[in-house]
Amino acid sequence: MERFAALLRGRTFRSLAERNFRLFLGGHGVSVIGTWVQRVAQDWLVYSLTGSGVALGVSLALQFGPMLLFGLWGGVLVDRVNRFRLIVVTQAVSGVLAAALGVLTLTGVVELWMVYALTCALGAVTVLDNPARHAFLAEIVGDVDYVNAQSLNSAVQNAGRLVGPAIAGLVIAGFGVGLTFVLNAVSFAGVLAGLAAMDRTRLRPVPPIGRAPGQVREGVRYVAARPELLLVLLMVLVVALFGQNFRIVLPLLASEEFRAGPDGYAYLMTAMGAGAVLGALVTASRRTVGARSVLLSCTGFGLVNLTAAVVPSIGLAYAAMVLVGFANISFNSLARTVLQTRSDRAMHGRVMALHSLLFFGTIPVGGPFTGWLCEAFGARSGLAVAGVSALLVALVLHPVVRRLRSCPGPTRSEPDPAA
Repeated sequence: MERFAALLRGRTFRSLAERNFRLFLGGHGVSVIGTWVQRVAQDWLVYSLTGSGVALGVSLALQFGPMLLFGLWGGVLVDRVNRFRLIVVTQAVSGVLAAALGVLTLTGVVELWMVYALTCALGAVTVLDNPARHAFLAEIVGDVDYVNAQSLNSAVQNAGRLVGPAIAGLVIAGFGVGLTFVLNAVSFAGVLAGLAAMDRTRLRPVPPIGRAPGQVREGVRYVAARPELLLVLLMVLVVALFGQNFRIVLPLLASEEFRAGPDGYAYLMTAMGAGAVLGALVTASRRTVGARSVLLSCTGFGLVNLTAAVVPSIGLAYAAMVLVGFANISFNSLARTVLQTRSDRAMHGRVMALHSLLFFGTIPVGGPFTGWLCEAFGARSGLAVAGVSALLVALVLHPVVRRLRSCPGPTRSEPDPAA
């Protein structure tokens, strides 16, 4: 038992030795629970107002449309400014937007266009917040422990997916949907408190780059010249476009396939979160990853989605979503880790902006398409397409990844002084 505990400290939880990371993770954990409370509530609010899967897709499209339009420029800005200060601003603004939706809903004046407008505003914040938070992790722990820190961060993110939907289901059933948005607004105090308590002298900030023409193109050329990064981003593109639309598929699966209410949807999300926490902890024990690891996790993601598409009862659906959550977070964590650890720190903002562009920016296309698909052929079709598309991209890229492993090239153009 003592040897097992030492293994956990030395490998699975080694990043927690850094106090700043503990503060970041604790504050982020509180905020993430609130975020998932709002996501479930917002989806159910849109569905309650419209009864439409397409409307759910439009809601997601508006939230992530700004990433599609401005994501690359957001990455340049992240590389130009102090990431700590930027995250403080984006988290505070996100809290204000959640509070506004709560007030509108509690006062009974909320309409669909209001939800859409606030959703789009939150998407504009995400353009900066998402790449900034991922790049900031390397400033807290350095590249040596980045694999571990990213996985533990994903574990906390998905613990929020585990707890948040369950809280949302209880609050919606007992008090109505409006209170959930207020809870999310309050939760942002957690991450702001964690940031305020950090010892900023222990951070490893990257000197901001100066303004110069062509910095967006420079980021694109940088990735295009590195086959491992490019292959990972191609997998992210396909999985994000067809396989990450759970907030559209699962409400319809719960309501139309299994005749369950908001609690059924919340429990499906909770089951997915439970699998994701387990997957993140397993991933955290790894020290190195590469394109092959991402390819294998993409294959697993495809297989478990096909399994989830054919389960006959909601009880088996809960079990299937545990597997989906495990495979989903494994793929996402490994992809982000390869992109960060195999790229220069001065490029982290732009590299992660490309990831965010593909991961979130494809939702304006994939969301409405999945909503139409589920309305036309049933919610199970959304899971089936997610599975088939992931397996196809893994099959196509498999020989390329094999050649890459047999002929490895340099993955960094300069050594990392913080490593």
